[in-house]
Amino acid sequence: MDHRLVYTTFPDHAAAEEAARSLLDQRLVACTNILPGMVSLYRWEGRTERAEEVVMLLKTTAARADEVAAAVAGLHPYEVPAILVLPVEGGGAPFLAWIAAETA
Repeated sequence: MDHRLVYTTFPDHAAAEEAARSLLDQRLVACTNILPGMVSLYRWEGRTERAEEVVMLLKTTAARADEVAAAVAGLHPYEVPAILVLPVEGGGAPFLAWIAAETA
């Protein structure tokens, strides 16, 4: 089974954790990692912006990836959230099997 890692950012830990719990409750993801302390610099509406954010990494399967991306977009407070779906090229067989079982 193909697996995917979904990358997104949130404005703070509380918003990320709320979204993560929803995704887990829906069995769209097997695991989320929330990494604090990121600073983003980006262009928005013609200006350079700076924001302190948290990164969230989501582990899922290829079959659930579109649902995960749509759910993240729906749960997200940003107008244009960063949502990237990345293919997983390999990994530990037991871990990959666990992801598949948790998102079935």
